[in-house]
Amino acid sequence: MKRIYTILIFLLLILLAGNAEAQDLTYSQFYEQPLLRNPALAGVFTGDLRISMAYRDQWESVTVPFRTSSLSAEYKLPASKNNDVFTLGTQVTVDAAGDIRLRRTQLLPAICFHKSLNTEKDSYLSVAFIGGLESSQFDQTLAIFGDQYQNGSVSPNTSSQPLKATGYSYFDLSTGISYSTNFAETGHIYFGAALSHLNHPVIKTTTGTSSYVLPEKYTLNFGINLPLTERAKLIGYADYFAQNGNRQLLIGALYGIDIQKYFDNNSYSIYFGSFLRWNDSFIPILKLDFQNYSIGMSYDVNISKLVVVSNYRGGFEFTASIKGFLTNNSEALKKVKCVNF
Repeated sequence: MKRIYTILIFLLLILLAGNAEAQDLTYSQFYEQPLLRNPALAGVFTGDLRISMAYRDQWESVTVPFRTSSLSAEYKLPASKNNDVFTLGTQVTVDAAGDIRLRRTQLLPAICFHKSLNTEKDSYLSVAFIGGLESSQFDQTLAIFGDQYQNGSVSPNTSSQPLKATGYSYFDLSTGISYSTNFAETGHIYFGAALSHLNHPVIKTTTGTSSYVLPEKYTLNFGINLPLTERAKLIGYADYFAQNGNRQLLIGALYGIDIQKYFDNNSYSIYFGSFLRWNDSFIPILKLDFQNYSIGMSYDVNISKLVVVSNYRGGFEFTASIKGFLTNNSEALKKVKCVNF
């Protein structure tokens, strides 16, 4: 236990070294979309199938709201007789924002290999890749340029800005690694690291005069399940991103209570907690697990410099997932575990 706490403190000290700001989209309940965090977290759950969705609506108090929807699926199958496991996954994300209806769509298949290191402690080293097509489009007819402002009003005349395209597409590839294990009989912990945009996607501007290389993003992941009593547990998560000189830290914890005795033999748990997006928002979270289903709700309370116009209002987020055994009930699949909720 002392060794685990030492590792935890060391990791948190590393994560706290930086301001919070990144370019790729992130959810407040980031732990519910593992493929967006790190492809090596695919399949790190008990069961052989998990389907997760998330919906986020933010900045409605400031401008045209930014709405993001995601759907992911993960399916596990044994890779060998040595308790090794493969996970096949898919991540679909649609992000819509702004006056010109800028829409970004991701379709990213993923594959992950979990190497069993210690069957007694359910220790696994996971390596994964995720990659696919990403595209962005906008409505040119809604765009207003500086040369259209004349005498304090917008001129309907066409702008002289040379738009040769209303969007772009590119292939994106990312990779990741993670280590997960048990401790103190019923505790679970994992560490992970990921590298996004490792193929350096080139994005051409809509004017056709220049191009832009999407910068690499480096990610550190951490999760821990710390049992407190027979019916209570503390679950902590942390993600740290660094991209193009910008950094972001999301960190927080949930306190869970098992309320199974009030219902039947199926699992029922309720969780309360909060997270912090460093220098950006404070995020209260409510989560409910029942049988194989899970739902979560959160709200970003904005605490950044934008609070002058946002009046502390940020964004609402809703998540839902289902996981369990579909067709394969092998012992190997049961042992690839996650920080349990």
